[in-house]
Amino acid sequence: MKTLQQLLVQLKPLQVAGSLELGIGAIEIDSRKVKVGSAFIAITGVQSDGHAFIHKAIELGAVAIICETMPAELVAGITYVKVANTQEATARMAVEFYNHPSTQVKLVGVTGTNGKTTIATLLFKLFRQLGYKCGLISTVQNQIDDAIIPATHTTPDAINLNALLQQMVNEGCSYVFMECSSHAIHQHRITGLQFDGALFSNVTHDHLDYHKTFDEYIRVKKKFFDDLPATAFAISNADDKRGEVMLQNTVATKYLYSLKKMAAFKGKILENALTGLVMTINDQEVHFRLIGTFNAYNLLAVYGAAICLGKESQEVLTALSMLTGAEGRFDYIISANNIIGIVDYAHTPDALENVLATIKKLRKGYEQIITVVGCGGDRDKTKRPIMAQAACDLSDRVILTSDNPRTEDPEAILRDMETGLSSSAKRKYITIVDRKLAIEEAVKIAKPEDIILVAGKGHEKYQDINGVKYPFDDKQILQNAFTLVTP
Repeated sequence: MKTLQQLLVQLKPLQVAGSLELGIGAIEIDSRKVKVGSAFIAITGVQSDGHAFIHKAIELGAVAIICETMPAELVAGITYVKVANTQEATARMAVEFYNHPSTQVKLVGVTGTNGKTTIATLLFKLFRQLGYKCGLISTVQNQIDDAIIPATHTTPDAINLNALLQQMVNEGCSYVFMECSSHAIHQHRITGLQFDGALFSNVTHDHLDYHKTFDEYIRVKKKFFDDLPATAFAISNADDKRGEVMLQNTVATKYLYSLKKMAAFKGKILENALTGLVMTINDQEVHFRLIGTFNAYNLLAVYGAAICLGKESQEVLTALSMLTGAEGRFDYIISANNIIGIVDYAHTPDALENVLATIKKLRKGYEQIITVVGCGGDRDKTKRPIMAQAACDLSDRVILTSDNPRTEDPEAILRDMETGLSSSAKRKYITIVDRKLAIEEAVKIAKPEDIILVAGKGHEKYQDINGVKYPFDDKQILQNAFTLVTP
C-alpha cells in the first residue's frame, strides 16, 4: 500500500490540511465507489461537481480528499489536499498507484477524427498475428488477447485506464494499442502515460459541442504529439491539411504517410473493389481484404507504426493482407436476392462522405444507394444539416431517422437535420423516427444489387433514449429485415 505522500509525488499541492503519511487503499472519482481507506478526488465534470459529494465520500470511509476548492468545514482526522486541477491529479495519482504500467509495455496511441478504431484494431490484430500478446483499448471494446472487456468510453477515465494497463502487464502483454480521443486528452485521462508511439489519422468537424471551436479541437489533438518524449515516434497523415501541423512541436521522431505526396510510408491504390484493395506500399504490391480509400490510409498508418516498432516489412505486409477491420466499420452483408447492406459507424459529415464516396466508386453504376442516417442527441447540433445534406448529395434515396436521441426529442433532431436542405435534396428523403422501421423501410424499397448504408452507430449494441440503453444492433436488424423480404 502506498502513502498519500507517495501518490502525490508528481503534483505540487496548493494547500494541505492533515497528514500525508496515510496509507491509501484505493483512489476514486465516483463517491459511490468509495470504501474505507480510499482517497476521493473531487472532479468538476460536464454534468456534475464532485465537490458536492465530499461529505458522502467521507461517510463511506474516505480518509483523504483531493479537491480544487477546500470545503468550508474540515472534518477532523481527514486529510484535505487542494490542487490546481483534479483531473490532472487523478491521472498522476493513478499512474503512481498502479506502478507506472505504461512503462512496462510498448504503448502506441492513435488520435484523429476518423479511423482511430480501425487503426488501433488492425495494429492489435497484426501484432497478435506476429506472435505477440497484446492489449487493445478502443471504442468498440477493450481486449487482452482473446479476453474481451466491454468499453464504455473511447478512452477510459485515468483510474480505470491505469488499472487496465496494469492488468495487461500482469497478463504478459508486450504491446498495447489505444485510441486517444480529444476528450481524453483534454480531460487528462492519458496524462502521465509513457507512449512509445503516436499516430494521427485526420481531423474534421466533430465534438464542437464540447470543444466549442475547431481551432480548440485541433489544439487539443496536437497536444498529444507536443507531449511525446524524444524516445517515441510520431506518424501523421501528410494528405490531411493539418497532418504536418500536428508534428510541428514534437520532439519525437517524425514520419509521414501519404497516397498523394512523397512520404516515408507511401501508398498507391491499384484496385478498389468489394473484394478488397490492391495497392502498393513502399513499392510492394499487396492485396488487402479491407475496402475503400479511407482504409488505404488506415493500412499505411498501421504499416508505418509496425516498421517504427522494428518489424520487417515483408512480414508485416503478409500479415496485414490477411486481416479484416473493426466491427461496425464498413461491415457488410448480402441478402439472398443480392441487396448489399453496409453498417458503418460514420457519425461525422466527413466520415459519412468518405463511406458514401467509396460506395459510389464500388458500384457498377445502375444500383441505387439508399442511406439510413441520424444524428445523436445532446451533441454538436451544427453538424446535423451538414450530415443530412451529405447523405442526400451522395445517395439516391435517404431515410433520416433517430440515432441515440439521449435526452433530446428525436423529432426535433430530425427537424435540425432538415434545416437548410437544398431543393434537390428534399426530393430524395423521407423521415422515419423509429430506427428499426427506417432500416426495414430501406430494405423494402431496395431492389436486387442496390446498396443500403446504415450509418452512425456501427458496432453499438444499444440505443440511448432518455438515459436508458435499449438493446439495438443495426447489423442484426438489417439481417432480420433481409430475411423477411427474401423471396
